[in-house]
Amino acid sequence: MSTPHITAEVGSIAPTVLLPGDPLRAQHIAKEFLSECVEVSTRRNMLAYTGRYRGEHITIMGSGMGIPSCAIYVTELARVYRVKRIVRIGTCGGIGDVEIGDLLMAQSAATDSNFNRLHFGGHDLSACADFELMRDVSAQAERASIALRVAHVFSTDCFYDGDADILGLLARHHISGIEMESAGLYGVAMRESIQALSVLTVTDHLERDEHMAPDQRERGLMQMAELVLDSLLIRKIDAQESGSTKA
Repeated sequence: MSTPHITAEVGSIAPTVLLPGDPLRAQHIAKEFLSECVEVSTRRNMLAYTGRYRGEHITIMGSGMGIPSCAIYVTELARVYRVKRIVRIGTCGGIGDVEIGDLLMAQSAATDSNFNRLHFGGHDLSACADFELMRDVSAQAERASIALRVAHVFSTDCFYDGDADILGLLARHHISGIEMESAGLYGVAMRESIQALSVLTVTDHLERDEHMAPDQRERGLMQMAELVLDSLLIRKIDAQESGSTKA
């Protein structure tokens, strides 16, 4: 069985999915990190790969750009493929005192989109990440001596020609990054009772007109992917180490 947007057979997608926006980035990360890697979906060129990372069953799949595209895939992954946790690994523009290359873990996501209101009776939904995933990524970052900032982000529908005054408003509310998917991801995850988190690399500073060099971007995104993959195993590794100590 497949869906209108995913060709994978049920059972071929893992309970844990990493979700970069760019399907070619999904392909690159999967081939770099996964063993036994198999391409499981190609519909609309939104590529998905399933394999093993240090024994853990993982799928890496593109989500496209913007809340509507991301929400379609997250909804189908949750309802049809019974995915239990999704981590968006993406990029964002920085605001305020963040620097190019910083890693942001999005605790919450504000938005100018009407998407969550459509599902929440016209009210404002507090679109928040899953605490357990946040705790694991934070613990792994500390273990690996990787700087990670817990942040609030803003998911916009407008890549071009949005609110001209938005940067000042976001800075006033201590929001550190702008991207296009997290608020929708969190809203769907809350509704479908799955775990979700966004971990983002700052590739551009929107107030200082600074931009990450292509080679730095590649290194930063791969470091972020490895951090998230390792964080998904942290409790299993801790349990094994605890068992070895007791023995």
